[in-house]
Amino acid sequence: MGKGYFILVFLIYQIKLLFLSLNAIIMEATTNLTAQIPISPNTKFEDTLKVFDAQFKNKWNLRNTTASERKKKLKKLREAIFANSTKIEEAIYADFRKPAIEVQYSEVAPVIIQLNHALRNLDDWMADKEVDTPLIFLGTASKVVFEPKGNTLILTPWNYPFQLPLVGIISAIAAGNAVILKPSEFTPHTSAFLKELLGQVFAENELAVLQGDHTVSAELLKLKFDHIHFTGSPAVGKHIMRAAAENLTSVTLELGGKSPVIIDETANVKAAAMKIAWGKFLNEGQICIAPDYVLIHESKHDDFVAKMKERIAKNFGSNPQQSPDLCRIVNNKHYHRIKNLLDDALKQGAKIEAGGEVLESENYIAPTVLSNVPIGAKVLEEEIFGPILPLIKYRDINEALAFINAREKPLALYIFSEKRKNQEFILNNTSAGGTVINDNLVHQSQANLPFGGVNNSGIGKSMGHYGFKEFSNERAVVKQLHSGSTMQLLYPPYKGFHRKVIDLMLKWLV
Repeated sequence: MGKGYFILVFLIYQIKLLFLSLNAIIMEATTNLTAQIPISPNTKFEDTLKVFDAQFKNKWNLRNTTASERKKKLKKLREAIFANSTKIEEAIYADFRKPAIEVQYSEVAPVIIQLNHALRNLDDWMADKEVDTPLIFLGTASKVVFEPKGNTLILTPWNYPFQLPLVGIISAIAAGNAVILKPSEFTPHTSAFLKELLGQVFAENELAVLQGDHTVSAELLKLKFDHIHFTGSPAVGKHIMRAAAENLTSVTLELGGKSPVIIDETANVKAAAMKIAWGKFLNEGQICIAPDYVLIHESKHDDFVAKMKERIAKNFGSNPQQSPDLCRIVNNKHYHRIKNLLDDALKQGAKIEAGGEVLESENYIAPTVLSNVPIGAKVLEEEIFGPILPLIKYRDINEALAFINAREKPLALYIFSEKRKNQEFILNNTSAGGTVINDNLVHQSQANLPFGGVNNSGIGKSMGHYGFKEFSNERAVVKQLHSGSTMQLLYPPYKGFHRKVIDLMLKWLV
């Protein structure tokens, strides 16, 4: 090789060092900037009551806003998001070191997708829906009117501290509601930024952000909201539902659970490893629809392990701890929870195929793959919500389905198979909130699909038109077109004639 080649290599190496130095400077500056964001204490209950009362009085005004007026607000929100793009990245990085690119495509992009989808379709969503008139109701016209539920409460978690609050808000505002948002106290920088951002777009009597810990949520749940939208764990979801029952308040519960992956004997293992390595370790596995465990045909196990090792190294390098593309566990409490799952699995005989390294000072847990995981290990019983992927071999697909169906219905189910017959068999013999074939996670950003769970993994649906309907009351309206009514034939006093009318109606009209 010539001298020029070595000079070129040297220059590339120097540029790389410069880039790494600049990146460190930028990250330090980002941390300093976000450290300046004020972290608010608990909202006082008297202030909560003032906001609630103001929104209660204003809900009738919001109810009568037009599609054009609501779209104007959504456009203003979109403009504010674009104008504050860097601040969004800074706030989320300060909370758990999430890479800027990941913030853009997993936090900001889904919000913009939902905003654009609502803006394109809101006129149609709000329009009254005419329905057919049966002969028995001849002389009437019927329709469904979509009216806002009124005062709504949105409770969101820490794992996607920007995306999850905003997609709920978009649906609530599109439907014409007043909103109180209670974001997570575990991501204080993002929560403080949300209060600032949304305060620029909405008056408090339409949308208010109340900050604080779980005691603020408990106080809010005592109030008589018209609808509550909660995203979080099944355990807390049950508490939300019990509290809502006191006021017979409707709820949307986006919960979680253990979302399985099935890799059958026909699967493209290289593609499966590439996609699962992304879906599982995105956000350090802190995703409600992350692949929780893999049921893999025994003929594909060893190849999949090898491909996962290769993919982890490709995504995060030989030492993922030093990768700028991997965020951290949100806090020390959750770090220890996940580490305990790992320790328990290893104690019971599980084998580390990749990863396994931990560092408490950074709340760091390496992207980890486990094999030989015994049934009964906590990592197979509890939702992991972290970067640990257990593998379970199976011989016959019915073994895998029996394992899934013996547990609570998952929020998501992922199928990797090249055989359509197998795909259909799995779909027809399992139940899940959503399913993706030969990929993972992507269904959540498909604006035309409902998002949500079933039973233990959730109640109700979100996103797009489904989110709009969740925050709306579908009101039945029947209008008599003249002074008479076919039902007059059944008015008392009852005689033999009425029996003939009933018999005729049951035979021909109903």
